[in-house]
Amino acid sequence: MENTNDFTPEESLQLIRTMITKTKTSVAADSFYLLFWGWLVFASCIIEYVLKVMVHYPNHYIIWWLMPIGGIISAIYGARQSKKQRVKTFVEEALDYLWISLALSFVTLVLINIFSSAWQTAFTYYILLYAIGTFVTGKLIRFRPLVIGGILNFIFAVISVRFDYDNQLLLGGIAILTSYIIPGYLLRNKYRQKEN
Repeated sequence: MENTNDFTPEESLQLIRTMITKTKTSVAADSFYLLFWGWLVFASCIIEYVLKVMVHYPNHYIIWWLMPIGGIISAIYGARQSKKQRVKTFVEEALDYLWISLALSFVTLVLINIFSSAWQTAFTYYILLYAIGTFVTGKLIRFRPLVIGGILNFIFAVISVRFDYDNQLLLGGIAILTSYIIPGYLLRNKYRQKEN
């Protein structure tokens, strides 16, 4: 008896294209994470810079306590969205695992920096994680601005070691702007144009 589940090479390629398109549409329709985290981290970088460099506030780092709050907001949002979504593609699952791994990497780096007082190079590694996340996401959904943002962040990570912590805050803001915020808006606008 012939197996009707076998695909021709053309059907397999079409299935892969459909999965990528569906994932791109899903990410674009829900660019919440890129824009939410982009603006939260961007604002935190700028605010800490102002508090530390201009105001000379001794507890300038307190702004970063917004990150756990952001994590809670993201978790609530994600739980609500998963109730609406019936089926996930393989690419969507891969992206979920990628970003969960990156979130755990950020938490791990924060703990390492707390226990080792290695804050001088903290943003070098944060920017590197931004690069990995956006580059891989851009490649998986085939969206060039995310790929370009990721490549720029690889470059920023290398450059960042030449700066002190204060200026790394500003470079971190620029890195987030180029890898999360600008691509996030471009992705959302592209999705909205396709909807109309």
